[in-house]
Amino acid sequence: MKYIKIANSDLNASQIALGCAGIGHLSNQEIATLVHTSLAEGINFFDHADVYGDGQSEAKFAEALDMNPRLRETMILQTKCGIRKGYFDFSKEHILEAVDGSLKRLRTDFVDVLLLHRPDALVEPEEVAEAFTILQDSGKVKHFGVSNQNPRQIELLKKFVKQKLIINQLQMSVAHTGMIDAGFTVNMKMDASVDRDGSILDYCRLHDMTIQAWSPFRYGYFDGIFLDNPKFPELNQTINAIASAKGVTNTTIVVAWLLRHPARIQPILGTSNPARLKESCKAADITLSRPEWYEIYLAAGNKLP
Repeated sequence: MKYIKIANSDLNASQIALGCAGIGHLSNQEIATLVHTSLAEGINFFDHADVYGDGQSEAKFAEALDMNPRLRETMILQTKCGIRKGYFDFSKEHILEAVDGSLKRLRTDFVDVLLLHRPDALVEPEEVAEAFTILQDSGKVKHFGVSNQNPRQIELLKKFVKQKLIINQLQMSVAHTGMIDAGFTVNMKMDASVDRDGSILDYCRLHDMTIQAWSPFRYGYFDGIFLDNPKFPELNQTINAIASAKGVTNTTIVVAWLLRHPARIQPILGTSNPARLKESCKAADITLSRPEWYEIYLAAGNKLP
């Protein structure tokens, strides 16, 4: 495993992180095996949210591991807040309450990173700023960031929040490349030229925000997995050919495709399969060539001008 220094922080994070959204339905033994496999592979970054499994993912994570200070020291824990049933909530009261709930479930005194989950149209950035300061001063949260936000939303927060926003978690995969497509087709009259996110990829690079790619194996909005999917014959044929040439699996190549981008993207793996996790981690030792990266991009149905 290789590690990245997350800008504007003291975090030395594994290039690849484990997403814990789906572990709530696993047994304690399955969770323990998954997490200890991650640690053995060099993963030290674990992504949570208060809504994952209605809190059960956080609770079972700590329970299965019998969380203790020594084990906690080996981990970077990140959680998210702001999604409630039927609405989003970035109020000061909810942020503080949500963090306290996550800390209790995770059996820890602090989280390394807190992300605001999905933009709240009714956000009052002054309240967010108050909440962040309370959380930082109390030692409950070390660093802050956002998820699924565009540049203007981030700039609005930055006007009031004194802490650096170090991470933006965004959906990205070889079959979900809107952040890249618009950059190729500037000033052109075609669907790919529509800038749907305010050039968020370039914005994050300019402002030293680490992009975390969620759903790196999915297409659409939770439509499914593109690997070994008959809907994507050319993409799978191309990925499989490159994987065979490098002596790895198609899973490895998909993660390597994200890691090849110079934005130093951190993929968030959502797998609960230890074997697939190991295959993904091999991507840290694979560097795709520029032609290989573009070949995969085009095989996904994208076009260059």
